[in-house]
Amino acid sequence: MYSKELTKGTLQPIILKLISSRDKMYGYEITQEVKKLTSGKIDISEGALYPILHKLEAQGVLTTEKVYVGKRVRKYYSVTKDGKQKVIEATKEINDFIMTLHTIFNTKPLVQ
Repeated sequence: MYSKELTKGTLQPIILKLISSRDKMYGYEITQEVKKLTSGKIDISEGALYPILHKLEAQGVLTTEKVYVGKRVRKYYSVTKDGKQKVIEATKEINDFIMTLHTIFNTKPLVQ
């Protein structure tokens, strides 16, 4: 598992990209899907996830829908129409960041 310090700055783009790849997702589902996709290398805690989701919702990037599952309420998050542009920007930025890190840590640059 990667350290919290290493993954902290990438959580928002990861969450945005994951939600945008689906119609909607709820919090626990997001954490489990990230864990599954990364073979457990990235583990998003609730304490890290929900402040990001709430911030993105306040910015109008995400919208929520409450669905009753039995006696419990499940809050689903979806990317808004305006939020789709934010996903594109975040994806470009994280890919550029990965290329920059590759340049620093490897002698041969990746081909773009």
